[in-house]
Amino acid sequence: MDISPRNLEKVLYFANFIVLDPGNSEETGLKRLELINDARYREVEAKCGKGSFVAKMGAEAVQDLLMELDLDKLSADLKAEIAQLTEKERDRETEGQKRARAVKRLEVVESFRTSHNKPEWMILTVVPVIPPDLRPLIQLDGGRFATSDLNDLYRRVINRNNRLKRLLELGAPDIIVRNEKRMLQESVDALIDNGRRGRPVTGPGNRALKSLSDLLRGKQGRFRQNLLGKRVDYSGRSVIVVGPELKLYQCGLPKEMALELFKPFVMERLVTLKLSHNVKSAKRAVEKVRPEVWDILEEVIRDHPVLLNRAPTLHRLGIQAFEPILVEGKAIKLHPLACTAFNADFDGDQMAVHVPLSMEAQAEARFLMLAHNNILKPQDGRPVISPSQDMVIGCYYLTIVHEGAKGSGRVFSSEDEAIMAYSLGQITLQSPIKVRVTRTFGDETGSRLIDTTLGRLIFNDALPQDLGFVKRECLDDMFQLEIDELVGKKQLSKIVDQCFHTQGEHKTAQVLDKIKALGFKYSTVGAITVSVADIKVPEVKKTMLEEADEAVRKVNALYRKGLLSEDERYNRVISIWTDCTANLKNQILPNLDKFNPIRMMTDSGARGSSAQVSQLAGMRGLMASPSGKTIELPIRANFREGLTVLEFFLSSHGSRKSLADTALRTADSGYLTRRLVDVSQEVIVREDDCFESRGEKVRGIPVSELMSGKQSIESLEDRLRGRTAAEDIIDPATGEVLVRLNEPIDYKMAREIVARGITKATVRSVLTCRTENGVCARCYGENMAHGGKVDVGEAVGIIAAQAIGEPGTQLTMRTFHTGGIAGADDITQGLPRVEELFEARKPKRDAILAEIAGTVSMQTTKKRQELVITSDDDPKETKSYQITYGSRLKVAEGDHVDAGDELTEGSVNPHDLLRILGVKAVQEYLLKEVLSVYRLQGVGVSDKHIEIIIRQMLRKVRIEDSGDTDLLTGSLVDIFRFEEANRKAIMEGGTPAIAKRILLGITKASLATESFLSAASFQETTRVLTEAAIRGKIDPLIGLKENVILGKLIPAGTGMKRYKDIEIKDSYSF
Repeated sequence: MDISPRNLEKVLYFANFIVLDPGNSEETGLKRLELINDARYREVEAKCGKGSFVAKMGAEAVQDLLMELDLDKLSADLKAEIAQLTEKERDRETEGQKRARAVKRLEVVESFRTSHNKPEWMILTVVPVIPPDLRPLIQLDGGRFATSDLNDLYRRVINRNNRLKRLLELGAPDIIVRNEKRMLQESVDALIDNGRRGRPVTGPGNRALKSLSDLLRGKQGRFRQNLLGKRVDYSGRSVIVVGPELKLYQCGLPKEMALELFKPFVMERLVTLKLSHNVKSAKRAVEKVRPEVWDILEEVIRDHPVLLNRAPTLHRLGIQAFEPILVEGKAIKLHPLACTAFNADFDGDQMAVHVPLSMEAQAEARFLMLAHNNILKPQDGRPVISPSQDMVIGCYYLTIVHEGAKGSGRVFSSEDEAIMAYSLGQITLQSPIKVRVTRTFGDETGSRLIDTTLGRLIFNDALPQDLGFVKRECLDDMFQLEIDELVGKKQLSKIVDQCFHTQGEHKTAQVLDKIKALGFKYSTVGAITVSVADIKVPEVKKTMLEEADEAVRKVNALYRKGLLSEDERYNRVISIWTDCTANLKNQILPNLDKFNPIRMMTDSGARGSSAQVSQLAGMRGLMASPSGKTIELPIRANFREGLTVLEFFLSSHGSRKSLADTALRTADSGYLTRRLVDVSQEVIVREDDCFESRGEKVRGIPVSELMSGKQSIESLEDRLRGRTAAEDIIDPATGEVLVRLNEPIDYKMAREIVARGITKATVRSVLTCRTENGVCARCYGENMAHGGKVDVGEAVGIIAAQAIGEPGTQLTMRTFHTGGIAGADDITQGLPRVEELFEARKPKRDAILAEIAGTVSMQTTKKRQELVITSDDDPKETKSYQITYGSRLKVAEGDHVDAGDELTEGSVNPHDLLRILGVKAVQEYLLKEVLSVYRLQGVGVSDKHIEIIIRQMLRKVRIEDSGDTDLLTGSLVDIFRFEEANRKAIMEGGTPAIAKRILLGITKASLATESFLSAASFQETTRVLTEAAIRGKIDPLIGLKENVILGKLIPAGTGMKRYKDIEIKDSYSF
């Protein structure tokens, strides 16, 4: 209607009249839609007589105006105005705002036209009342009633409405009626959205009442509390304890809990076996726990997997299926190797148990979710199950060699004889000995003496001897042990990885169980303990401290003479102490004996790190103050010597800050995951090959090693793993084709490609995938969780969000401060940096980018420094940039720059990059930046996960000129929708639309999704639903969230249409 919201509010709340019909405007002096106050209204009425003009107030006036609107005419007028303003905008900036406003109005008008909603329907004449069950009234003990807030809000509306009716019947003065109408309007506002305008209506205790909008909104609202998170039957929870005797796919379930969970199954079995006459007596038998019930429970439970879940479920490994074993007591027993995936420990953690009921659910649990199938992390395809702590120290103790131990150099005729000697105490597990072993290769058999230790023989007995660490090509090769080195955590991880790739998941699970048993047994035999005497402080510590003190004294003397600034002095002192701490740290471990328990623990990777040992035996070093600045007084003591009171006080700063950081980080990381899931939830593998099905040429992206300065972030091998080739990859030396177009690159092939000296390859990527509302299997590549081809129906969007969100808690929070040098980068690192990139925010200190290629020159004008680039192609074309005070230049006079190069230090603003260099550059930049944050923290995340999120951020375009399509100028549309509209226009002989690619942050991208149910359940619920109502939106139910909200099967995995009609038939063959 082209009335500002402020003026509209004055009309709605009975402050001003709005002129609907000015009559003869020369006489009355009024214009249509003019706002007039009470005095002016009476003055004009007195002058021109009653009925000479029409002015009203309140929602009635607005309704009359809306009824008069002619949408078709308004739409045509607005289109003309926009076209006119677009012409003008090239001359002046101010027209931009007018145009934006006109575009916004046109969008609303078009929404009304396409949905056939009438604008006057926005004014309520009747208030709908929700069913009583949703606004209950409960009688309390004392005869009082507790009621839902909605009843209070409804009551206010009814009271005011009745009073208004009475006032109208009595013919009360206008001003009183008007006041009553205003109050009625306010009470309806409060009912629909309390606190949206003015002060919220409060109940007892000054608490704002919950309105209809509040019922839907937020974490406790209808969407998130009831529709996306439902309570389930057949579930229980209990504390977990360790179950070292279990196999990898088993868990211990307390008997009483199992009986309650499997109650219906047990009852059914009791009736079938005629142990009970009917269901009722069967139920009584179970409740009274008759002896025969236990046998039946054992039988029922035998092939019935259960799901275990530990909150917080950060990634899909947080819920896994196990075969239950009945145990005494009330605690759930968990396999020690399954802990890493759940991130569980046994200090009082609880876990929930769920029972899959239907046959289909049981089959899915068994074939897709059993712990065997979850050996690899979906993040990067590395094993998630890797022996830790006691198991590591046990294996380390087994494989370490002790020269000169009892019985060293003895020779045994067989392994059994060596074991006998050990049990008689003649040799130790670590004594170097010679043993005769017999091996076969094909038809040949031979025996030979080998140098080894008994421990290594025992360790190798548990492993398959064909893991591929040793070549086995003839009989001579068979005598070498598969693992003939000291085994710590890293080696164990390698063994598991190699075992998975050569032997498959079932064999790997068996090997893991054997390693677990060995580790526990021999860590007990080794009986490794720690005492204060094991911590040996290096003798050189005293002299090193004296040297450092002397150096600091010299620096301070220079400062007092005025040769150093305060910042330089501070930085030098800090670097002196940092070096001192580091040098002392390097002295500690060599100072300890190889069999020192503390050294064994850190060397093997079972527990502790060199940094912790350095605090025990070296010095604690420098501490950070709460502001993040380093305190220049170091802590000289270590924990072995004990800290002084001052040192303890200084060090408590840092410790507290790190605890507070961890708590904050968890919340931030959880919120990031939620936004990532929301933006990527509709990305599902929808077809096998997008280019083939459209008959187009395959496009890919070039990949090479990712570098940050001189530091390698991700090797080419890692980037190629699990990808599909987008062109033949050819050995430059021999011309041999290593991988053909559309062939997958597995980890062996990736290693081979790098070994052949290839530094760059083109692979298919989701960034170039042509599939709508999802990706295709070839562009995605292999499924990291099992190393095979990804299945159609895999919810890769959710997996990507979990892969990026789950390690979020490990990323650091703090921003690194470079000792206060003015203007140096305070580079945002860790989690805030990832968030800044995914939200596509303008960085705090953004770098100025060159918009054209050319030569740099400096000019100083009016105290301002300007940097001017003169174009290579056309010397007349120049671009000048104002350099703000304090920013540091990256270029000098006369340098040559390319478009998109950074001119000043700082982070790049991705929107500038998109404008100057286009989509590919911004994709590459975002991928590299996000990856570097994770890689520098030692977290491996595969490129493809980040690519999926980036693709979702770049899937919208803004229409610059609509041509002959039905798209609106200035509106945001999906890129596929834009291409389709253009194809249609060209086929009909019209002009296609012109659009600009837009980079949206993940929150904005989630809200811009086609599905209003998904957007409403994410954020800004009321706004999303209002827009959806105006547009008459239809939800196509493509993503996962919308289907969960409606209680349908999700269209991913086994819930996809293509898997719906699979019939299971028995095949009889004789």
